Amino acid sequence: MEPIKAYAGYSIKDNIRMSSSSGAVFSSLAEYVLERQGIIYGVKMSADCYSAEFTRVVDSAGLVKLRGSKYLQAKVGSTYKQVREDLEADKLVLFSGTGCQVNGLKFFLGKDYDKLLCVDVICHGVPSPALWKKYAQYQEQKAGGKLKGINFRCKDDSWTEFGMEEVLEAIQSAEQKKFYISKDKDSYMQMFLRDYCLRPSCYECVAKKIKMADLTIADFWGINDVAPEMNDGNGTSLILLRTDKGRKLFEAIRNGLKLKEVSYEAGVRSNPAEYKSCIRPPQRESFFDDMHGMSFEKLEKKYAETIKVPFKNRVKRKVKNMIKVTLRKLGGGRVHKCNE
Repeated sequence: MEPIKAYAGYSIKDNIRMSSSSGAVFSSLAEYVLERQGIIYGVKMSADCYSAEFTRVVDSAGLVKLRGSKYLQAKVGSTYKQVREDLEADKLVLFSGTGCQVNGLKFFLGKDYDKLLCVDVICHGVPSPALWKKYAQYQEQKAGGKLKGINFRCKDDSWTEFGMEEVLEAIQSAEQKKFYISKDKDSYMQMFLRDYCLRPSCYECVAKKIKMADLTIADFWGINDVAPEMNDGNGTSLILLRTDKGRKLFEAIRNGLKLKEVSYEAGVRSNPAEYKSCIRPPQRESFFDDMHGMSFEKLEKKYAETIKVPFKNRVKRKVKNMIKVTLRKLGGGRVHKCNE
């Protein structure tokens, strides 16, 4: 079933937008719910950065940890039970997750709640948490430190040409340093984007056909072909309103967004993960066998040979980024850094 309406949009708050993966629409939704003493459920990284887990947030300070994509399977734990307890206590609840996590919550609850708002994302697939932990420990070993922060979608250089930003703390001195790796060169991102490390169900995702969320948000890939005036390089979201409840929530926050209505077909043309699963690669079984038996160094050599970007393209990208930074400075703004 097609959504009620589709939009390209982003938050008018630049600082929030720069610390979000795309247009910071989720943050706008969450702030609205918090202002009404509601509860937010979303995913954060664990303190050691080895895993992702659902958490319950009751204020804006806690919301910071929910911003940005987490490219690994999150631990649900007792979250569904907590959501039910909050709803039974007549609290307003915003639950955000992948389509299968939203569907799982709805099946667990077994009935509709007027005060439950569900937001999902257009999901490419969920990588193995075991692979992420192996990668994280490998990065620590190489740097001689401990991971203290991770941003899977740092877009300081570009929203579309993003990269991984890692914060590592030296074991001896406790000095923290940031490391940036473009998605084209990061071995974990390459394994993910090549679909080697996804859950078996991701290749035949039921949530592509059974959609239970009130709203769906995603990166608006292909925005230049649909609404180029909505792309300033800092991230634009695709917003799909699926239910009347979702439409009402959207109407309540729209004044804080820059928006343009688009057709559903145009919105998902460059984002086929909205309606179809990724193809299971023939190397998938051997990849998981090797993941459990090989060091990460050997694994990346076998499965994650980095993409070689032509020199001309690298120069072009660098010049574009320099122009973007200069324009920000001339406009009186600062170059925002991603949250740790």
